Amino acid sequence: MQSKVKKINFKGYNIYSGIDVHEKSWKVTIMVGDKYYKTLTMVPKAENLEKYLAREFPGGSYYTAYEAGFCGFSIHRKLEEKGIRNMVVNPADIPTTDKDRSQKEDRRDSRKIAKSLKNGDLTAIYVPEKELEELRSLVRYRKSVSRDLAREKNRIKSFLKIYGIEEPEEISKIRSWSSKYVKWLEGIELDTEYGKMVIEERIETIKFLREKKLKVQRELQKVSLESKYREDIELLRSVTGIGRIVSITLLTELIDINRFKTLDQLCSYVGLIPRTNSSGEKERHGRITRRSNKEIRSVLIESSWVAIRQDPALMLKYNELIKRMKGSEAIVRIAKKLLNRIRYVLKNRKKYERSIV
Repeated sequence: MQSKVKKINFKGYNIYSGIDVHEKSWKVTIMVGDKYYKTLTMVPKAENLEKYLAREFPGGSYYTAYEAGFCGFSIHRKLEEKGIRNMVVNPADIPTTDKDRSQKEDRRDSRKIAKSLKNGDLTAIYVPEKELEELRSLVRYRKSVSRDLAREKNRIKSFLKIYGIEEPEEISKIRSWSSKYVKWLEGIELDTEYGKMVIEERIETIKFLREKKLKVQRELQKVSLESKYREDIELLRSVTGIGRIVSITLLTELIDINRFKTLDQLCSYVGLIPRTNSSGEKERHGRITRRSNKEIRSVLIESSWVAIRQDPALMLKYNELIKRMKGSEAIVRIAKKLLNRIRYVLKNRKKYERSIV
């Protein structure tokens, strides 16, 4: 008589999987306890990994991690939907040896992630709500359109210089890229149809990009006036130097101010912390670290230049700082003060008043 087959059950076991994510495949290393079970290549789909784990380790508790990259948080959300507890981590936060750096490969990377996950050495990146993440994409799209627009304008300026075309005195007094200025550009006479075509096409590109930018700005204005984010945007705009676009940028990049327990944590996230080199009794401070949220840091520095022209206290502080450092270094200190004000209004739900430091 055939004996009954006993089904295996991994209830009470934690199964750790490190995923090295690529567009066409995943390299996955699985650990059970302190032991590596297997490293395998699979189709890059959450359901495939979920089915594999359920088949090989039924009843177990599944934990996965992967490095933040091109796929954003889409894989994370799909894994979580499948009942797999996942972490998205910054590549710089994964413990790495010199050997790992010099012999980088997918298998080694996935093993490294699995081991760090099992040892509890990883810190997860904060995952935003999908609505706020998509709003952030819109803000970033506006920035990319603005950048493309600026480049195209510079190309036209360069074109005019190459062919020795000077702006008439009455045109030079007009604000650049106004409708009158563009009309003058359209009337420029060139020797051949080729040159005429180049300038016409570039003007059309500028018009197209301006329409795109205007469309996005109208949508962002609607967000600031009509959406559930209106109160937060009004709080941020009460801070000197902070306008509508900067407010929405801060809102979509910071997401939740309460996840930063201290100002230093917030400054570290933004990238306003200087490099340090401490040895024995000597301690040196260098430039601010490269690791940062570039979107916040750039708008914060721009806003700081505006703020020192509008806020006497900040102007006084800036003038004191430039006596012992460069202006570019001083403005970083001002940005840190501005960031402290931003943190204050969001945490206390009160508009900023100049009497408050």
